[in-house]
Amino acid sequence: MDRLTKLREAMQKMDLDGMLITAPQNQRYLSGFSGGEGALLIGADTAVIVTDFRYWEQVAQEVKAFTLHKQTEKLLPTIARLLTEMKWRRIGFESAQVTFGEYQLLRELIPAGQELIPAGEMVAEIRWIKDAEEIELLAQAEAITDRAWQATMQLIKAGVQERELALEFDYQIRKNGAEGNSFTTIVASGFRGALPHASASSKTIAPGELVTLDGGALYHGYCADLTRTVVLGKADPKQHEVYQTVLEAQERALKVLRAGMIGSKVDAVARDYIAGRGYGANFGHGLGHSVGLQIHEEPRLSLTETHEIPVGAVITVEPGIYLPGWGGVRIEDLVVVETDGIRNLTNSPKQNLIEL
Repeated sequence: MDRLTKLREAMQKMDLDGMLITAPQNQRYLSGFSGGEGALLIGADTAVIVTDFRYWEQVAQEVKAFTLHKQTEKLLPTIARLLTEMKWRRIGFESAQVTFGEYQLLRELIPAGQELIPAGEMVAEIRWIKDAEEIELLAQAEAITDRAWQATMQLIKAGVQERELALEFDYQIRKNGAEGNSFTTIVASGFRGALPHASASSKTIAPGELVTLDGGALYHGYCADLTRTVVLGKADPKQHEVYQTVLEAQERALKVLRAGMIGSKVDAVARDYIAGRGYGANFGHGLGHSVGLQIHEEPRLSLTETHEIPVGAVITVEPGIYLPGWGGVRIEDLVVVETDGIRNLTNSPKQNLIEL
């Protein structure tokens, strides 16, 4: 079943005559348009893309199943005029995307007999399940990320700044075929490893310190995500202990993860193990999140996730332990969820704490 058919089925369940799509990632998912500035209007037998002069040639190259409406005035008045002409009675909109001001303006511009219906995260929910083309793009993005990490490790030496490592990683993902980063690269060394989302700083790396790098390539719009922690020099017993605890927690979660499991149940497997080793208070984030056209998607592996993880979800598994004043360890893989388990897209070594 193609993507537009899935959307139209979801629209039918809500008794919607049409749907206004404004989120850039959802425009790309449904139409192939990567420009991001415009809108889609989708009905039972209608598919229109609205954008301005800057993107008309791009639409001709990227979009096949949509009719282009060439926008020559502001976007919202254009949308309102088209909706008026289409005479749809119930019009769904992305309530997480449209601002209150935009809603008010649309409401003023369209006839009173047309209703604007908040449709929540309708398209985002369809995107939970990745098709074969998406999984291949995500696999390519993660392979680029693996290669970038392997090259960046060669630069980890005493006196090198965290920012230099981040810059090298960013260069390597571009060199290996990415169009950019899926998010800002995280580098944390020594005591800064206790900051799960530390921005790379001017701090220099010293012998004996743990170094965590978390980054990902962006490839044809799809995001990768990988975290590895290494040590510069010989690891001490505590570093080994914390690392092995995180690794074992991740491996346990990877072994049980399969389609149909509730996200919180998978999270509990890793969380309970870490707590049993005495570090429960030091693992404060969720075990994982889905990845696709956005770096953080649903469903998740977290304490509060009540949804089942479906076949075709692509999701991170990333436990961590963070000790203030000491440092931290996080290990993250990106996996495809299948009926009887997972397929791991990440190939960078992790079975031992690598001593550089």
